[in-house]
Amino acid sequence: MSIFKRIFNIGKAETNAALNKLEDPIKMTEQGIRDLKSDLDKALQSLAEIKALAIRARNDHNSYSQKAKDYEKKAILLLQRAEKGELESTEADRLAQEALSKKKDNEGMAQQAATDKSKFDENISTMESKIKRLRQQISQYENELKTLKARVKVSTATKNINKQMAQIDSSSTVSMLERMKDKVAEEEALAESYGEIANESRSLDEEIDRALEDESPASDDLAALKAKLNQSKSE
Repeated sequence: MSIFKRIFNIGKAETNAALNKLEDPIKMTEQGIRDLKSDLDKALQSLAEIKALAIRARNDHNSYSQKAKDYEKKAILLLQRAEKGELESTEADRLAQEALSKKKDNEGMAQQAATDKSKFDENISTMESKIKRLRQQISQYENELKTLKARVKVSTATKNINKQMAQIDSSSTVSMLERMKDKVAEEEALAESYGEIANESRSLDEEIDRALEDESPASDDLAALKAKLNQSKSE
């Protein structure tokens, strides 16, 4: 069908251009499915019309066949009446001949109706086969469309996540953290340096005071012990 060529012939330049975006083939497929369903409705309508013609042809065949039999019966009755003397032989022959002519006409129309019905039946078989394939294709495309939509959602979500991750990397967040670490280490080293300078800059008085502050009661005990030893030696 032409609808398949319009939608799924990816060899055309305009279709290739549309495939650059995921949204376009989805919209095209949705429209294509709508077109296919419209074609299906038309095909079903045509099938119904052909079946109606087949039914009409069948009824015509039965009707003409019955009329042919009736005219044959009438011709026989006319001849029988002539034999019984109920009807003139010449008139009976004329009417019987007319009846047989009518019989032949109805047989011809019955045969034509049978021929038409045979053709209609072939058309019905072909149409039903195409309708079956069309329904299968619509079902297939609908399932593929569902899968395509699901893949689009996944790919879109993945793309957004990857894009965010790429933006994080491009914003040099890691580099900024490294620079902050270097800055902190530099500040810590500078603080320690100032501390060492402060210790070196203490005055002599500060050192003396600090030395005196470090004296403990143990020094007094040691002096007392030395005095006691000296006294013992003197005695």
